[in-house]
Amino acid sequence: MIQGARYVHTNLIARDWRRLAEFYQSLFACVPVPPERNYSGVTLEAGTGVPRATLRGVHLRLPGYDGSSGPTLEIYSYTPDEDGPAPKVNRPGFGHIAFEVDSVTNAQRDVLTAGGSAVGEIVTLTTATGARVTWCYVTDPEGNIIELQSWG
Repeated sequence: MIQGARYVHTNLIARDWRRLAEFYQSLFACVPVPPERNYSGVTLEAGTGVPRATLRGVHLRLPGYDGSSGPTLEIYSYTPDEDGPAPKVNRPGFGHIAFEVDSVTNAQRDVLTAGGSAVGEIVTLTTATGARVTWCYVTDPEGNIIELQSWG
């Protein structure tokens, strides 16, 4: 076991970090953690392995945590950027981030109105313990997959 390990953040690479950060702030009540980040130079190039790399972005405190602690969603844009395959729920690697919401139907509608897309339908599953969860997958405006879930 790694001593002192603590979850800190999840990173999203965005085409337009400001627009994507606004999406998560307005829909999920994520809160910016200053300062905005603006990095470049030989140290960044060495750490990323990306020649001439620059990155800009922000950390957003995720909802549901008290005060100034708790994990963040780090949203950065790189220069140069590189296209890759579109995210899919069944592709190996990180698949999605999830938010618990009061109403999956209302949250899905809000995401779609804000420029996201539906991935599948809203469904309700019963777990092995008998708990019921209503959920669906949607995407943010850049195609990153989000799970919306409500237990009860």
